[in-house]
Amino acid sequence: MTLEWTRSSYSTPSGPDCVEVATPGPDRVWVRDSKDPQRGHLAVGSAAWTRFLPYAGTTPPGNG
Repeated sequence: MTLEWTRSSYSTPSGPDCVEVATPGPDRVWVRDSKDPQRGHLAVGSAAWTRFLPYAGTTPPGNG
């Protein structure tokens, strides 16, 4: 299976803090580090990914 990995439009081509995302199926999302894609990926369910997205890019309480 060949996956299409994408990254945020806010990422720069050589940015140090980029993640890439692929969807191998309708109920799965894979996330990997763009600096070291050979290292593997984190697999999450699409429902968990949907719940996570509103918090992406925000500062956690007490850290900002």
